[in-house]
Amino acid sequence: MNPRIVFLLACGCSGFLLGPVGCARRAPQVAPQEGPTVPVSRPVTRQVTDYVDFTGRTQAVKSVNVVARVTGYLVQEPFKEGSEVKEGDLLFEIDPRPYEAQYNQAAGQVNLYKAQFRLAQVTLARDEQLARPPGAVSAQQIDQDRAALDEADAQVKAAEANLDVCRLNLSFCKVTSPIDGQVSRYYLTLGNLVSQDQTLLTTVVSLDPVYAYVDVDEPTVLRVRRAINAGQMKPYKSGQIPILMGLQGEEGFPHKGIVDFVNNQVNPTTGSILARGIFDNPLPPGGRRLLFPGMFVRIRLPIGQPHPALLVIDRAIGSDQGLKYVYVLDAQSKIEYRRVETGSLESDGLRVVTTGLKPDELVVVGALQQVRPHMQVKAEQTAMPSLEGQGAESGETRAAGAAAANK
Repeated sequence: MNPRIVFLLACGCSGFLLGPVGCARRAPQVAPQEGPTVPVSRPVTRQVTDYVDFTGRTQAVKSVNVVARVTGYLVQEPFKEGSEVKEGDLLFEIDPRPYEAQYNQAAGQVNLYKAQFRLAQVTLARDEQLARPPGAVSAQQIDQDRAALDEADAQVKAAEANLDVCRLNLSFCKVTSPIDGQVSRYYLTLGNLVSQDQTLLTTVVSLDPVYAYVDVDEPTVLRVRRAINAGQMKPYKSGQIPILMGLQGEEGFPHKGIVDFVNNQVNPTTGSILARGIFDNPLPPGGRRLLFPGMFVRIRLPIGQPHPALLVIDRAIGSDQGLKYVYVLDAQSKIEYRRVETGSLESDGLRVVTTGLKPDELVVVGALQQVRPHMQVKAEQTAMPSLEGQGAESGETRAAGAAAANK
């Protein structure tokens, strides 16, 4: 065979054999997907004080129902409703004329019996002188004179006691405030008949200081007492415990007081014990007192002394069927699921982490919905965020974090 033909046939066969291989299309090489960029921060280390929060109600230290102590018609109401009054200020006046008449009558009786007493004294003295020898007056007469004197003395004392009652009743016609405080409204208007020891005229409550009552659960009570017994919590001002209070619309707990009473038994129905804090409520110049009885308040009870603790922003802590966890970054920049135990929430939004976290670990503080355990991510180290809008770490730490992120 012609060598040329053999060569062509060989080349054609090679092209035929190689054709399918050259025409086959390979799948494109897909680059591995890069993980999301997530912000991470190291926990903040600082001194914190453990505490528990409750809700409570304020109550006046002194509260008096002003009740009429005599029967009569109201003739004066000189106070302004809702105003502050001092002890002894006139609130009401009941028609005093009937009681003035009774007082004058009682005073006349006292004068009458005093006159009889003086007559009995003179009679006894004269008869005792006449009874001397030769005995112009008998011993029986002397005995009668002495009895008459004793009777007159008793009548004077009884009349004076009745006069005191009439004087009291007359004074009760002027109803005064028994304490310093704020008076309520008129419960009755002028001209109404009030009955002794029955008719409520108004109420007066003290304003400074003010009580705040709170029901404390039994575990917290035991925790506080164990802390005191172990020396971890020092009593304040002669064995009393500090307590803080916040009102509606206030930031934090700006009002400071002391616990001055704890009940003597736990309520078996609620498992709590009644405690009471006392707070100053001064009158500012030209203003009004801030606290008054019956307010709904927030109560914070500090437990123990300040101690170092790790804190992270509260939103970085998740909950899984009641168990708390955070996402941390391991050495290979992968997400790690970490169970933690948490403590109190601070005013700047940082939550105390008691166990499960180390100071040098990086905690995921954002983009939590985009990550899952074992995911490879790109970390962007930042300062620990807080509610104040500023990082909780120092400027040096933020600079170091930025440098690490750039690398």
